[in-house]
Amino acid sequence: MSPAPAPDRRPNPRLLALDTATERMFVAVVVGERQWLAEEAGGALASQRLLPLAFDLLARAGLTLGELDAVAFGRGPGAFTGLRTACSVAQGLAFGAGLPVLALDSLALVAEDVFAQHDAAALWVAMDARMDEAYAAAYRRAVGGWLVEHAPALWPLAALAEAWRLEPPACVAGSALGAFGARLPSGSALRIGAPHDRAAALARLACAAWQRGEAVDAALALPLYLRDKVASTTAERQAAAALKLTA
Repeated sequence: MSPAPAPDRRPNPRLLALDTATERMFVAVVVGERQWLAEEAGGALASQRLLPLAFDLLARAGLTLGELDAVAFGRGPGAFTGLRTACSVAQGLAFGAGLPVLALDSLALVAEDVFAQHDAAALWVAMDARMDEAYAAAYRRAVGGWLVEHAPALWPLAALAEAWRLEPPACVAGSALGAFGARLPSGSALRIGAPHDRAAALARLACAAWQRGEAVDAALALPLYLRDKVASTTAERQAAAALKLTA
């Protein structure tokens, strides 16, 4: 993404951050060191609840949309509908108020949450992508944020397990652990399946991205889709059924 016209990058930014990449929805408003946080059920409810929740937090913080410095959103990877919701809402709000956007790695959000709990400075994040696949990436903590050691990708379960066998991780985290259990072995790695406070982690990621100068024009806001095809066509389903009948 190309940089937006450089805003006044104040050291204590005013940010709204949104993430709907999973079945839970996270919203944060940041004003300097103060935070207003919310978490609710996401999924199908995200499109209905995200805007009211965002404006409720802004009201609690005593801010109008126009007083923000940027709108941050979790770009993915994650569920198609969730990514589209966060991106379109962030883009619409930013366009309306003349603000830039910050596109955040939704898997790094999990890494940030784990770091706050366990001080794990090197870890894999694996999130359930259904269909025996996982969205996964590897991160290492560095000054100012996270270094990406393996970029977010859509992994078949067996391939991810083999990667971990060849290069054993010290720590693995994310919903794929609970979804797949023993089918996704990780050796002696510390396994962290349950989130702690991802809304707070979202706030920290947004602030770090702002300080690194990653704000871009709202027109450049894009989700990160790793699964190009989420459903079979009618013709494909009919062909598959025919194959079963002739097998």
